[in-house]
Amino acid sequence: MTENYTALYEEHKKLGASFTDFGGWQMPLKYTSELAEHHAVRNSAGIFDLSHMGEVWVTGPDAAAFLDYALAGKISAMAVGKAKYSLICNEDGGIIDDLIVYRRPSEGTGTDRFLVVPNAGNARVVAEALVQRAANFDVAVQDASAETSLIAVQGPKAEGILLRLVPAAQHELVTGLKYYAAVEVSFLVGGAERSLLLARTGYTGEDGFEIFVENDDAAALWQSIVAIADEGELTPSGLASRDSLRLEAGMPLYGNELSLDGDAFAAGLGPVVALSKEGDFVGKAALAAKKEAGAGSTTGRKLVGLKGLGRRAGRGHYPVLKDGNVVGEVTSGQPSPTLGYPVAMAYVDVAYAEPGTALDIDLRGKTEPFKVVALPFYKRTK
Repeated sequence: MTENYTALYEEHKKLGASFTDFGGWQMPLKYTSELAEHHAVRNSAGIFDLSHMGEVWVTGPDAAAFLDYALAGKISAMAVGKAKYSLICNEDGGIIDDLIVYRRPSEGTGTDRFLVVPNAGNARVVAEALVQRAANFDVAVQDASAETSLIAVQGPKAEGILLRLVPAAQHELVTGLKYYAAVEVSFLVGGAERSLLLARTGYTGEDGFEIFVENDDAAALWQSIVAIADEGELTPSGLASRDSLRLEAGMPLYGNELSLDGDAFAAGLGPVVALSKEGDFVGKAALAAKKEAGAGSTTGRKLVGLKGLGRRAGRGHYPVLKDGNVVGEVTSGQPSPTLGYPVAMAYVDVAYAEPGTALDIDLRGKTEPFKVVALPFYKRTK
């Protein structure tokens, strides 16, 4: 596989990052301690490089109608400036990817604009699928992933840090920005003002922001954010802490909780699928049949949270047991740094999916007790 490097790779090297392959990209796994980076995001703020994610622009008179057809959600119902979590499925209802769609102001009469952000390993596949599905619509699909970087600042101090780089006249654009919304804001980057797309979205369970920036300005923006923060206020954070943070927040990861073999209902994402929207969309018939059959409710398996009653953690693909019989499989699991006990997400037979159900995880031949709990494991205090 070809190795890809983000525009911030040299910044990570300067900070002494340990790297790992993720979706074909060389990404920082951690800089010093993944535990310290996790706690920094929960208690102060962390800065992440998310430039491995994809950015696909969909524009044109039919953009909203096209995305209603291409994705599982009702994208046409979005207000300008808002963001929406959605799924792109195949004809069988399998999940190609989960993604976020941002509706941006039009640049001309009757020309809608949407930014679709798929996951790193799926970015090319999603872009190609959108191009194929656009054949009968008056839209343009532009994959801008190669020219775009994405920097996230997450944590309770994220807003305060970013305000120092924004002109006072635009502070209300930042402080008034709602969760799952985005706005163009002027940032002081390397001594010059740059108008950048700022989104109040994230993958950590904390308040925070994601900033879209051209590759040429990415390093200067990263440096500006780091420089403006007080000592100990902002911690560069890698994929290891991002994974433990999203697990505590009960957020699915493609390749773990979501896949082509799974479906939205078993994953607890039924509300994301707009079966009632007018017209057809890719996978609609298959998804309607799965819902009618009771997928994730009366048949098959359902994604649940598991709280460890002991000290040992379950890991991906470990069997979940009831009275010694296999009734499920762990998709993600590790000790929770915030909560102090092991947590896991797993698909289990619907008969054992009720919160409070006692189950075991087979930890390489030795069982460990867990119980089903409602997701998320952790929810920030607002």
